[in-house]
Amino acid sequence: MASSRSLALFLLCILLPAPPISATLLFGGGKSAAAGKAGVDMEWRPATATWYGNAEGDGSDGGACGYGTLVDVVPMKARVGSVSPVLFKDGEGCGACYKVKCLDRGVCSRRAVTVIVTDECPGGLCAFGHTHFDLSGAAFSRMAVAGAGGHLRDRGEISVVYRRTACKYGGKSIAFRVNEGSTNFWLSLLVEFEDGEGDIGSMQIKQANSVQWLDMKHVWGATWCLVRGPLVGPFSVRLATLSARKTLTARDVIPKNWTPKATYTSRLNFEVSL
Repeated sequence: MASSRSLALFLLCILLPAPPISATLLFGGGKSAAAGKAGVDMEWRPATATWYGNAEGDGSDGGACGYGTLVDVVPMKARVGSVSPVLFKDGEGCGACYKVKCLDRGVCSRRAVTVIVTDECPGGLCAFGHTHFDLSGAAFSRMAVAGAGGHLRDRGEISVVYRRTACKYGGKSIAFRVNEGSTNFWLSLLVEFEDGEGDIGSMQIKQANSVQWLDMKHVWGATWCLVRGPLVGPFSVRLATLSARKTLTARDVIPKNWTPKATYTSRLNFEVSL
């Protein structure tokens, strides 16, 4: 029996409206390319930051993006970050990477820590349009000069600056996890390990022996879905990044005999740049 989470994803997939503009208009022949001028903001911006969990801990288990146990292992381990809604973007900000550094020269080093968006902090310091990072204890401590991690943590909330940076997953290729509860009439996919921008703005799949690309709906976090059927694999998947609209096609990446809760890895990834 499907879990309550998979049931919730299914209901959201049915209730959410279809994409307002066909994603087909965003893709250019299925090859990795930029569809228009890049829109990634590379400027340093002011924000605030706190930390949570153990003092030298790796951060949250899972998180609102749906990455689950991936946050506990390299390359995400100790680099996870919970961000306010202005950066979470209803889940479309999941997977984006940021450099964050603190400003007090008495305790802060000059180096920035790189964090990956894996969770959302919706209230408190994160509310009312504020830009806020709630970091793992390990990530927060790395902004301090050697031996001063404890002093920095003792301050609680601190002022920081941040900017987007290219995600680098060390040779990993983009992968697709088939979420629990998926059937031949409802397919739900979680996207993992996107280099470069890290976030996804549009997603399509194509069935076996078909020329039609089907637009998937963004449900929440890094999860996308499609209600249609019967669906016949193998499936090809096309992605477009959220800001620069760079595109990529993974052909026949999900096999004909796919199973729920399995992860299927492609042989490609976006360029490690913004």
